[in-house]
Amino acid sequence: MKYLTYERFLKLFPFLVWLPEVKPRTLRGDFMAGLTGAIVVLPQGVAFATIAGMPPEYGLYAGMVPAVIAALFGSSRHLVSGPTTAASIVLYSSLSIYAEPGTADYVLLALTMTFMVGVIELILGLARLGALVNFISHSVIIGFTAGAAILIIAKQFKNFFGVEISRGGHVHDILIQFFGQISNINYYVLTVSMATLLSGIAIKRWYPRIPYLIVAMLVGSLAAIVFNMIWGVETTAIATVGTLPDTLPPLSSPDFSLETIKNLAPATLAVTLFALTEAVSIGRSLGARSGQRIDGNQEFIGQGLSNIAGSFFSGYVATGSFNRSGLNYQAGAKTPLAAVFAGLLLVLVVLLVAPLAAWLPDAAMAGILFLVAWGLIDFKEICHILKSSRRETAIMAVTFLGALFLELEFAIFAGVLLSLVIYLDRVSKPRIVTRAPDPRLPKHAFSSATDLTQCPQLRFLRIDGSLFFGSVNHVEETFDMIEAKYPEQKHLAIITKGINFTDLTGGDALVKEAERRRARGGDLYLVDVKKGLWDSLEKSGSIDGIGARNIIQTKTAAITAIFQKLDKNICRTCTARIFRECASIKKEEK
Repeated sequence: MKYLTYERFLKLFPFLVWLPEVKPRTLRGDFMAGLTGAIVVLPQGVAFATIAGMPPEYGLYAGMVPAVIAALFGSSRHLVSGPTTAASIVLYSSLSIYAEPGTADYVLLALTMTFMVGVIELILGLARLGALVNFISHSVIIGFTAGAAILIIAKQFKNFFGVEISRGGHVHDILIQFFGQISNINYYVLTVSMATLLSGIAIKRWYPRIPYLIVAMLVGSLAAIVFNMIWGVETTAIATVGTLPDTLPPLSSPDFSLETIKNLAPATLAVTLFALTEAVSIGRSLGARSGQRIDGNQEFIGQGLSNIAGSFFSGYVATGSFNRSGLNYQAGAKTPLAAVFAGLLLVLVVLLVAPLAAWLPDAAMAGILFLVAWGLIDFKEICHILKSSRRETAIMAVTFLGALFLELEFAIFAGVLLSLVIYLDRVSKPRIVTRAPDPRLPKHAFSSATDLTQCPQLRFLRIDGSLFFGSVNHVEETFDMIEAKYPEQKHLAIITKGINFTDLTGGDALVKEAERRRARGGDLYLVDVKKGLWDSLEKSGSIDGIGARNIIQTKTAAITAIFQKLDKNICRTCTARIFRECASIKKEEK
């Protein structure tokens, strides 16, 4: 324990940092924010559980214990964890091939995946790998959520229109089945669905302060009750969710068999990637508004512990919820105690209203899910990406189409892989420009203008990007092109202000270029060398090959030193006189 410093102790128990800030004034704000969140999560939890193929009560259980643990051990003061649309639909896509959704075997697999996700998140956090989420492009998130939203809507056609559509299948399969069932649409069910949908849209549009999902659920339920009273359940065929158990989250246990873990491993990695990206992105977004800096590693730890705990308290994969986190911030939450209140108060809400779920029609749930899914599609950001970048558009399109026509976990991996490929393509082709003194600028400062006169014996190049095994080929091709086009420019000076480091391959490329130029009577010089580049060149032994005297700190010093090595016979016939040192040749002629 003597090695356990105070800082490390706070890392283990981060809630000790903000707990002393809890005052009667902040306590009231946190309590009201928590109560609001507990009420809002009721319809969302049931909806998300339906998307995930879980019994409805599991969506509520996922918003209890995981929310409390994530708040206590995370780093964000406003992030609220629980079930989310994206995590739910990836869970369904991953597990429905192994077991029938809603069954005990399916629930066991979901608990196991939740435990595995938590363990991976915890390991990544303890290993200080919080920066991993930075490699998942924002376009992947936008494309995936848009694709997932359309998939959610398609999978609810069965309940929205009251027709028979087999479980599973991609969007095109569902649409083919639906068009074959148009003549069998149940108009009682459709009316309940539309009443739910339209009332939700109206409340959200004209009365945004009222929880529109709850109002929509009540309207749909009342419509179903009226129809059943007038025409009877046998005629309307309006099915209901059924009574939810009014109990605390029961204890549960994942399946730790190696075969199950092996089968779930690929999908678990996809769920983990997306869950962490969702949580950290939301935390950073709210942190930017509130002036708080988010510790990605600590957030990984908090999310990991919340899912591990959730797997033993009947909760499936939980992560940061944008809707509930944004509501938590807007409702006046000051500390993570608001999220703790939200989890605890949800228990009381469930005990009070669980029996009423027997009146909740599946059609109303479908209408609510239509609202939730539509809200996931960020049309503004999609238009921004389409206008701004072809590469980002390609990433978004691949992820979007993958979500529609492939398994969702593959859609995520495809988007991430394409993001990395495009990123590597960018860094493998550093910007290389020719520089020369510009007589139009004060003190003849260096410029990249293409109309500048070049010295017939010396070329200055600037490389903006690090030299590593991936970029060496592009740099060497540029060297070869310059040598073929301007063979008389035997001396090459590289301005390295934009190079942060080089690896062994990059150092070797510079040494080879120096040797080639010396064999032709010229040389290679490095100008404006940063410490990081110097250290990496020194470690690789490249400084000896380049020559320590050829590493010069300023362009002025470089021109003075290199000018001494130039062929003065060529200088005497040169009319460019682009360097100040050229004036000495003019004096000699006189």
